[in-house]
Amino acid sequence: MVSRIDRKQVVDTALRLLNEVGLDGLTLRRIAKELNVQAPALYWHFKNKQELLDEMATEMFRRMVAPMLGEGAGARGLGGTWQDALLTTCRALRRELLGYRDGGKVFSGTRMTDESYARPLDNLLTRLTGTGFSAGLAARAWWTAYSYTIGVVIEEQSVYPEPGVPEARRPEDRDPAYDLESRAEKIGVDYPLAARAGVEMFGDMDRNFEAGLQLIIAGVEATAAGG
Repeated sequence: MVSRIDRKQVVDTALRLLNEVGLDGLTLRRIAKELNVQAPALYWHFKNKQELLDEMATEMFRRMVAPMLGEGAGARGLGGTWQDALLTTCRALRRELLGYRDGGKVFSGTRMTDESYARPLDNLLTRLTGTGFSAGLAARAWWTAYSYTIGVVIEEQSVYPEPGVPEARRPEDRDPAYDLESRAEKIGVDYPLAARAGVEMFGDMDRNFEAGLQLIIAGVEATAAGG
């Protein structure tokens, strides 16, 4: 027996369903129903849900890097300096993952299913080493910025569960559990700094993300200058 669906159909359907049901609600059975096939048909392509998540994360990555590799309309590259390269890559990663419900959780901890990551990673590291970074420092700089971005997206998607671009957010899209005024009323008198921290961490998510990136850039600059 040969499945009448291909691997790409399964992944595209899974990514679309992810926005409707989230990571917890995404099951092979539900995907099979959407494709109008029996669940065993999916096992021709994926042995289990983790294998599917790995392929979904890989497809997310492909979609993210295509513009930076000069593929298709809107190609934009990495920018002029190594700082531009890190900022551009992290911003693109965040934006891509925010386009999927639970995108950060899906992407985190998964394994790439092919070598599509190698070229963009090598391009980025080449940009860093070309300005005097050792290979080790270049890798650590990227790993730090990458890990920060993934962590922020996971937290950000707790505050704003609905997928979409940040500029399209409305106040009512915010999860009520992250009501900063209510939080300040509960702890503000006794713990004013903790209350203020909540505003800094979960208030303007765009501003906070950019501020964190600048801290990382400054740290990399200081480390590189120190030899």
